[in-house]
Amino acid sequence: MNSGKIFSTNIQVRFRDFDALGHVNNSVFFTYFEEGRKKFSQKYFKVSDPSDFRFIMAHIRCDYIEPVMFVDKVTLQMWVKDIGTKSFAFEYKLVHQSDESIVYATGESVQVCYDYKKNQSIVVSDEIKAKLTAYLKQ
Repeated sequence: MNSGKIFSTNIQVRFRDFDALGHVNNSVFFTYFEEGRKKFSQKYFKVSDPSDFRFIMAHIRCDYIEPVMFVDKVTLQMWVKDIGTKSFAFEYKLVHQSDESIVYATGESVQVCYDYKKNQSIVVSDEIKAKLTAYLKQ
């Protein structure tokens, strides 16, 4: 049974994230998505070292809705969009911490399970699939 849980993490917006126009630069949004994947992986896949990651990025996109300004406090929400044979997809929503109706960006990434020693894609393991299924939102 799919519960469709949402994983949420507050994002620390740093001074260096801002550009000359006074808002978070577009490229930084991908770093926020990455921070969410890192925290998700630490919690559910018990990743404690970069070499513990068992997937590689295949695709990522971001749709910008509202600029993030210096005073904004943001939360990244993410969930699993789908789980394939060798890949899985996350969806993202960057929202205001105290008002989730304020959406700054949405996005999606596709990760392919990967054996770095053999340099080839591998099947999503039953263990990973079970952990992802709790966050599968359809």
